[in-house]
Amino acid sequence: MEKLTAVKGMNDILPPDSARWEWLEEQVRALMARYGYRNLRTPIVEPTALFVRGLGEVTDIVEKEMYCFEDRLNGEQLTLRPENTAGVVRAVIEHNLLYEGGKRLYYMGPMFRHERPQRGRYRQFHQIGAEALGYGGAEVDAELILLAADLWKVLGLKNVRLELNSLGQPDERNAHRAALIAYFEQHGDQLDEDAKRRLHSNPLRILDTKNPAMQALVTGAPQLLDFLGEASLAHFNTVQALLSANGVAFTINPRLVRGMDYYNLTVFEFITEELGAQGTICGGGRYDYLIEQMGGKPAPAVGWALGVERVLELLKQGGAALPDLAPDAYAVLPDTAALTRAVPLLQALRAHGLRVLMHAGGGSMKSQFKKADGSGARFALVFGESELAAGQVAVKPLRGDRDAAATQLSWPLDDAAGLARRLREETPLQSAA
Repeated sequence: MEKLTAVKGMNDILPPDSARWEWLEEQVRALMARYGYRNLRTPIVEPTALFVRGLGEVTDIVEKEMYCFEDRLNGEQLTLRPENTAGVVRAVIEHNLLYEGGKRLYYMGPMFRHERPQRGRYRQFHQIGAEALGYGGAEVDAELILLAADLWKVLGLKNVRLELNSLGQPDERNAHRAALIAYFEQHGDQLDEDAKRRLHSNPLRILDTKNPAMQALVTGAPQLLDFLGEASLAHFNTVQALLSANGVAFTINPRLVRGMDYYNLTVFEFITEELGAQGTICGGGRYDYLIEQMGGKPAPAVGWALGVERVLELLKQGGAALPDLAPDAYAVLPDTAALTRAVPLLQALRAHGLRVLMHAGGGSMKSQFKKADGSGARFALVFGESELAAGQVAVKPLRGDRDAAATQLSWPLDDAAGLARRLREETPLQSAA
């Protein structure tokens, strides 16, 4: 029979690597709580129209990358979510979440794009995102950027730089758009096929080209910053001032645009040089018109998303160790008759917060101690016949000077709390008689 494997670009996350994922998620949850952001969970499958309307028909995501299918029961056009801002906005509108004022939300989960798998970039990939909806002030733009910058500190990530730009407001972008079209039409012979296709539908995306042959042309193109009005400039300057006041370094990149059509005013990316061409690990910006565009009452919003796989790859490259999830103790059971007395103690130790792994499957004492040692546990709890007859469990260290007989002791089975305290100590058995 043919062996079944995962879909290309959609990967299993196995122990012990999954421990890194859990650790990262724990750090994010704690940091989000400190900033007052609450968790929101949306479906993986959404109506295709949600992304066509939200992202724009001529974006790469909608044109090339979405996994779309027809519901066989009712013919509805559905899509595996390629990003989650549109889904968050849909949920906010559907459940009228802004009725009592703005909301700070965050999400975690898988996204799907049909593209060529490469380092840190997969067809099923995972994002963590933060969205502040109903707030129009530049201070919230800065808050979200500070939140991301704080996350890099918590994770111990270095060599991550911040780039900023402002896309202004629609009328300013329209003036810039007309100037761009005129400029690129004058140099039509230098445009690649992708740029020619976008020239009149979305010329701003030409500035984001990765084609080396077009870089000089793009560098000479009109800059949107030159078309910003007083209010847009004031908003952008406030963001910069707040970042500077909090010690967050940044550079202005007038060519920075985002892959979705819904952005206005502030856009930003956190970039690393350590992941090759796919250097952006977090990006976002303000999207004040998306909620109305999706059918809700007009409300401003700003947010970002980070690529979990890319962040974890950076952590691994930086030598970050796996979180220590080894058990505190490993239960050695010479005879299944010991189970009825051993398991209650193990349960009690777990209730006291200890990680306890119970041997299963039988085997000799030698083989059980070998597995206990391989588990990484600091101690073996031996439920031998003589120990049980005395109402005790033997506690044997598996790390350090494990051969010193004086370091082994017996402990009463009915004193789980005392045993838990001793097992938590740095060298709990040195003073045992």
